[in-house]
This record gives sequence, C-alpha cells and structure tokens, in this order.
Amino acid sequence: MAVLNVLNAIWTFFATYVLQKAPYMVGFLTLLGYCLMGKKWYDTLAGTLKAIIGMLILNVGSGGLTSNFRPILAGLKDRFNLTACVIDPYYGQNAVTAGVEEVFGKGFSQAMTLLLIAFIVNILLVRFNKITKCRTLFTTGHVQVQQAATAYWLIMFALPGLLSNNTALMIVMAVILGAYWAVGSNMTVKPMQELTEGAGFAIAHQQMFGIRLAYILSDKLFGDKGGKRKVKKVGDMEMPGFFSIFNENMVCTAILMTAFFGVILAVIGKPYFIETQVLTESTNYVWWCFDKSLNFAVYLAILQLGVRTFVTELTASFQGIADKLLPSSIPGVDCAVCYGFGDSNAVTFGFLAGLVGQIIAIVILIVAGSPTIIICGFVPVFFDNATMGLVANEKGGLKACLIIPFCSGLIQVFGAAFIAGWVGLANYGGYLGMFDWDTVWPLFTVMMRYLGYIGVALVVIILLALPQIEYLMDPEGYFLITEDYDAYVEHVAKRKK
Repeated sequence: MAVLNVLNAIWTFFATYVLQKAPYMVGFLTLLGYCLMGKKWYDTLAGTLKAIIGMLILNVGSGGLTSNFRPILAGLKDRFNLTACVIDPYYGQNAVTAGVEEVFGKGFSQAMTLLLIAFIVNILLVRFNKITKCRTLFTTGHVQVQQAATAYWLIMFALPGLLSNNTALMIVMAVILGAYWAVGSNMTVKPMQELTEGAGFAIAHQQMFGIRLAYILSDKLFGDKGGKRKVKKVGDMEMPGFFSIFNENMVCTAILMTAFFGVILAVIGKPYFIETQVLTESTNYVWWCFDKSLNFAVYLAILQLGVRTFVTELTASFQGIADKLLPSSIPGVDCAVCYGFGDSNAVTFGFLAGLVGQIIAIVILIVAGSPTIIICGFVPVFFDNATMGLVANEKGGLKACLIIPFCSGLIQVFGAAFIAGWVGLANYGGYLGMFDWDTVWPLFTVMMRYLGYIGVALVVIILLALPQIEYLMDPEGYFLITEDYDAYVEHVAKRKK
C-alpha cells in the first residue's frame, strides 16, 4: 500500500507539473532523449535547460499576443451588447469546466484522466508505427488539456448511453482522441519537412487537418503545375518606394496591426476602456492604441526567439528517443515553431486574411439572425490562419496565402456556431473554435450522435486508415522523409523523372 501511495504521488506530480506544462514536457523529452543517447551530464543539463527556456520564451510571446488582444475582444462584446460564444481554446476549456457537472453530472478531473489514457494510445500507435504508419508523438501539453476538455464534452453529448459506465466512456474517448493526436500530427509531417527542409518536427496543435488541407489545395489550385505556372510568393512581391518596408517582418507586422486595430479601437472608443479601468482619463488614447498595436510585433519577435532557442535541442535529443523507444518517429510540437521558417511575412498575411474571413462570417451570422453569435478569438484567428498561410505560401504563393486562410476564417466561425450551439457549449460562453474543431470534430460528433457505436467504429477506422493511405502513395519515401531528409529529396527527384 505504501509503495502504491508513493507511485500515485509521483504520477500526480508528473501529470500536474510536467505532462500538463508544455515547457517541462518538452524538457522531459529532451532529457530522456539525451540520456538514451548517452550524452554527458553537463551537455544533457544544458540541452534540457535550453529546451525548457526556449519553450518558456515561446509561451511569453504566445501569451503576450493573446493577452494583448483579449481586452479588444471584450470591448467588442460589451460595447455592442452581444451575447456570444468566444472561439478561443481557453474560453472553451473554461466553458467545459463551468458546465460539465451541471449538464452531464461529471467532474472536470475526468478529462485529465482522458488525457493520460489518450497519450498512452498515441505512444502505442507510434511505437508500432511499422504497422500503424503513425510517426509523430504529440508533445504540446497545454493543447492536449484543451482538446481533452472539449472532446470530453463532445463525446458525452454524442454518446449519452455511456454516461453510466465510466470505464467504457474513458476507453472510447481515449481511443478516438489518442488516434486523432497520432494521425493528425502525422499528417503534418510532409508539409513541415518540406517547409523547414528537414528540421525534424511535425505540428501537434489544433489545425493539423487544416495544415494538410492547405498544403494540398495550395499545390493543386495555385502551385506551379510542374513548372507550367509561375508562382509569386509573398517574398517575391516587388513593392515600389515606401512599400518595400513590408519586406521587413517586424515593420510589416507593426504597420498592419496599427492600421487594423486602430479602426477597431476607434469603434470601441476610449470611454469603454475607462469604464473597465483599463485606462484613465489622462491617458492619450491615440498613443495607447499605437502602443497596443506595436506590441503585436514585439510578442511575435519573442515567439520566434523561443522557437530558435528550443527547436534544435528538442529535435536533436528526440533522435535518442526515436532510436531507442520510438523508431522512425519525430516530435509533434506547437504550430508556432514553424514561424521561424519559410517567409515570415506570410504569417502576418495569413492571419489578416483569416481575420477578414471571420469578420465577414460574423456579420453574416448577425444579419441572418443566428441563435449563436461568434466572437472571434485571437488564438484561432492567428495561430490557425498564420500557420496555414505560411504553408500555403510555400506551395501556392501569395494567392494561396490569402485565399486559403480567408476561407479558413469563414469555416472557423460557421463551424463553431453550429457545433457550439448544438452541443450547448455556447451557453457557457466559449468553444475551442480552431480549424479541426470546427470541421473534423463536428463531423465526428454527428457520426457518433446518430450512428452510435457504429459511428465510433467509423471514426476510428477513418482515422487509422489515413496514414495507411498516405503510406501506400509512396512506400519508399514515407519513413525516409523523417529518417534521412536529403535522401528523401533525391527520392522525390527520381520519381519526377
């Protein structure tokens, strides 16, 4: 009994302070990888600390971007008396926490149990990747918590018959969520390896299906068609005179954010921010708006610094894990990691195009008298659309970078309005609201709600079939792309001849 208590205490500590904290989860994986590689203790310590600090820096950038925008969202909501659902992962998690006991009679702590079991499913799928063809381990702990919360609600809504059987409920949830983590992040391997020229990571976030869709559509609709069509990328834009300043990432972000948010803040007005005690009467409102807008460029620069700090350590150390425990695998990391690659201005253009799409969709909902009005959240509109814009620009250029995130913005709002209103999360003020959770997960929920256990089986079969289909399309290059990227490039060149 004493041994069990000790083991339980160790697990509780690990689950609370490591598994749910992305920086320490990344640090733990780095530590494990270097230990398995037999690195000297001081190299292991230095690499682990750099990985943790890099992720903490990234969190400062991401958190700053989020906190900088939330007062503006609150102003839009309060200023126009909109009772709405905010599409934001943190609002979504809070909504589940607030309503899950009232609606389903369950505690939120069970969502964390779901996270653990689903993570084990992810590990097993990757461990036996020669059979499953899943090559990526989902390592973004904060995203796992958000997704576990929302999946917990959606699956209980879809399968109310399981509410009386906790064990069966947890197993069904864990298999679906764990398969989604393994398969979804696996789908980003090819886009990320090509974008980064073999940096050795995939994306484990909220828009994994969206990234692969952007990759495919930008290539098919806007790509060079084997050299038959000239693709003009964001970085190829020739802007005469002062427009050339948009070639500088920080300057581009600062100018565009100032122009865009200046309009929004002007509409909200200074009295609102005085009333909410954000500002005082003596504050110069114009200057405050300018400063607020420039902070977006600051936090984006911080975020990119964090990426450069930890990504090298993580990918290098993960080789030890891959060689010893998870062969032919790579880590799935936060989507912000890829912002240090490709054309950085595509991040800004993708974000803005997605935001325009979201605003148009919200206006349509209001005009149409939708029972659920969506308030856009910064996390979905930035991290979804910026990531898709970056991928789209690499394959299809400027047009793809603008059109695909714009369409994504429309989908985010309409999809969230449907699913959040239908399952009841809108009543608690929030929904996860990111691309996969406005498309893939609503489809899963409909299938399970109306087909029951047959729907569950279909969802699992569809997920597990996707990596098999991708493998059959290129058996020789499928694992080569993660094991030896240079050899993979030669392999692709030979196939094109």
